[in-house]
Amino acid sequence: MKHIGIIGGGVIGLCSAYYLNKAGYRVTVFDKNPITDGCSFGNAGMIVPSHIIPLAQPGMIAKGMRMLMRSTSPFYIKPRLNADLLRWGWLFYKHSTPQHVERSIPALRDISLLSKQLYQELAQTEGLSFGWEEVGLLMLYKTASAEHEMAEEAEVANQAGIEARQLSGAQVQELEPNVRVNVRGAVYFPGDAHLNPGQLIRSLVTYLKKQGVTVLEGQEVTGVGRSGARITSVRTTTAEHSVDELVIAAGAWSPGLTRLLGLSLPLQGGKGYSFMVKNQQPNIRVPAIMLEARATATPMGADLRFAGTLEVAGTDLSVNMNRVRGIVNSIQNYYPELPADLPEVSKVWSGLRPCSPDGLPYIGRTTGFENLTLATGHGMMGVSLGPATGKLVADCVGNHTPDLDLSVFDPLRFS
Repeated sequence: MKHIGIIGGGVIGLCSAYYLNKAGYRVTVFDKNPITDGCSFGNAGMIVPSHIIPLAQPGMIAKGMRMLMRSTSPFYIKPRLNADLLRWGWLFYKHSTPQHVERSIPALRDISLLSKQLYQELAQTEGLSFGWEEVGLLMLYKTASAEHEMAEEAEVANQAGIEARQLSGAQVQELEPNVRVNVRGAVYFPGDAHLNPGQLIRSLVTYLKKQGVTVLEGQEVTGVGRSGARITSVRTTTAEHSVDELVIAAGAWSPGLTRLLGLSLPLQGGKGYSFMVKNQQPNIRVPAIMLEARATATPMGADLRFAGTLEVAGTDLSVNMNRVRGIVNSIQNYYPELPADLPEVSKVWSGLRPCSPDGLPYIGRTTGFENLTLATGHGMMGVSLGPATGKLVADCVGNHTPDLDLSVFDPLRFS
């Protein structure tokens, strides 16, 4: 039986382990931290086939420059002299074009719809439980300019086969009978869904262990053994483990691992924050993105999670309370009756979204190695695209024709 090593215990690594185990392989997952500390754990939990426009798009550079110097702004690049960041920024600029958006839309749509379908199957799997709900997503806005922007996005989505409905403020309120919503309007995506990411990670780990998958937490990978074009082992701080195939799914830390293999992977960590309001009554019904604030609100059972911001700051996980204050200040602009107290720093979760410069994930085999597959760079959509990525990874390892064309996700497209 082939032994597959997976570096990274976030949702991408665990979903890859799920589908590889299902395909009959022996699987070991390596993670340098406790898995419940990872980026997937505190995610907003949104499953968003609606998100078919990549982060690299016309206008994003101008928005980023306007926000750059405001530490409470939704999008912030921490100024620093760093060659990797400069290269990433240049590639982001090159790909912020209409042509890139047009090419990306069908690829993001297809992988998102596949992932939602697989989540529906996982939700019916005995032993897995993660609060799966299909009630859609609201993109809330308060200004005329945001209304115009969202009308264009709704048209793009409908043309791509993703249902989008533009709603007035009164229609939004009809969808939220228990909580007052103060907005000009919204675009409603009825095909979106949400889950509890913490439950998802815990449930997957428990399930995989019962299926015989080895999960090694607190095991930092320090090196990789090679024989010619083959990877033969994974070295950690405590042992060396032989492998027949290797999957790198280490999120924002993936470039350091690919560098060990002589591969360049443009990727920056996009830091986000979240905090939970326990037993929120009354609670919202439909997850929402507060458009101007770029903050999110997701009901998770009796609780309510707020999340937001994108701070390009390398692999720094420290909590900047100015950034959290930006989320808090936005809440009552949209939901005047919801609590909007600044949480204690100990109650704030921070995580790094692995952001590629063109807004598309890296998924697939690499040239130069016979047995290496990459699965990273999903940005803010790691949880959303987890199952589809895991299924595609299993197809790559098994040398099966994947369900989707992976050329647009080529891990070495910038080499």
